[in-house]
Amino acid sequence: MSFDRSRQVAPVLYELASSSSTNTELSARADREGLGDLTVMLTRYQSAGRGRLGRSWTAPPGASVAVSVLLRPRLPDGSVPTPDRLGWLPVIAGIAMSDAVRSALPDREVGFKWPNDVLVAGRKVCGVLAELLPGGTGVVVGAGLNTRMTADELPVPTATSLAVEGAVVDEALEDLVIAAYLEGVRDRVARYLAAGADAEASGIRAQARVHCLTLGRPVRIELPGDEQLQGTAVDLDADGRLIVADQQGLARSVAAGDVTHVR
Repeated sequence: MSFDRSRQVAPVLYELASSSSTNTELSARADREGLGDLTVMLTRYQSAGRGRLGRSWTAPPGASVAVSVLLRPRLPDGSVPTPDRLGWLPVIAGIAMSDAVRSALPDREVGFKWPNDVLVAGRKVCGVLAELLPGGTGVVVGAGLNTRMTADELPVPTATSLAVEGAVVDEALEDLVIAAYLEGVRDRVARYLAAGADAEASGIRAQARVHCLTLGRPVRIELPGDEQLQGTAVDLDADGRLIVADQQGLARSVAAGDVTHVR
């Protein structure tokens, strides 16, 4: 058994020798087994991980950590936030993972590309995928962090890992980073819900503006239905959507899309 620090943060943590997908497995077990808020499932080998838009995500055994967190958000009155307000959860995960990665790489530029990629010096070290449980009883937020992956094992030139960026990676460092991530998610989600799922009042929107590397950048976004939007990312709106000013200066909020930072 490992991840001792992480176990001090998560009420329940399942460490699997391997998994096809921690998101899929945690989602399947969540309601069937009555798993509670902040239940965590993680593994160092995920054979059929999934990214956004149905993309596959794989890594050699032991080269990464896949971690999924079950969130059962409730407002102070006991009600469930509306679906539009749940859009902040993957953003919160991106903020938390950015801070956690920075703890291992304090001299590197770390932040998140909206909505779900954590970057180190412009290269992807982690992807985040949030999925609503059937029936809307909760949200599973998964993250795949490249930890020990070597340069030869990187799937694409735009990827990186903690090891490639110069960190000396062992079980203790992996545990330190994952524990920091879980603590960041736990505390920010609690603050967000206590403020009535108001990103402005909770300070989450301000934190996102600091951590989001997409803001202020020219972007190209592939939207559903083969539509493409080009412009400058200027802000995040009240629901965590990306506000893009097009070439005519007209602002548009984007809820989902495949974002490319244009140089």
